[in-house]
Amino acid sequence: MTGVHPYVFNDRLRALIDHLFGKGYFVVKSIYFDKPPQSNWFVAWHQDLTISVGEKADVPGFGPWTVKQEQYAVQPPLEILQQNFTLRIHLDDTNSDNGALRVVPGSHAKGVYRPETIDWAVEREYSCELRRGGVMIMRPLLLHASNRTVNEARRRVIHIECSKATLPSPLHWSEKLVY
Repeated sequence: MTGVHPYVFNDRLRALIDHLFGKGYFVVKSIYFDKPPQSNWFVAWHQDLTISVGEKADVPGFGPWTVKQEQYAVQPPLEILQQNFTLRIHLDDTNSDNGALRVVPGSHAKGVYRPETIDWAVEREYSCELRRGGVMIMRPLLLHASNRTVNEARRRVIHIECSKATLPSPLHWSEKLVY
């Protein structure tokens, strides 16, 4: 992320983040997603309930723990997840045929919202179709999913998680980049 961060966090994007969320945020995780036709997967409804930290430690309010791609991940207190946000930068046109993210609008305001409790008579889903170069901003508690690609088109996304939370010692973010 370090080499591309001046291009990603240009003046316009920083101004938008400051307007929407305020100052003091920094990058805590970045992922490159590539959903090519030959390696196609479905992602079930979920919320992003964990953060990546540098080491495992017994800290009240943090847990359960997992290890994902050789990194410790832990569910933090709800307050941390409620203030975090994610940028999704689309490197390809994305629509319902190549796995565009589907979301349940407003679900982030319900706290931890288990997919098995969704009342589809009340909730609705929205497909987030974006053009190449589009940026989607979401909260980690937003319930989201994606389908497999059915049109043989690639879907590449740069996923960047941001926070302004100071973690209690000895916990620390596994990745931290001030933009």
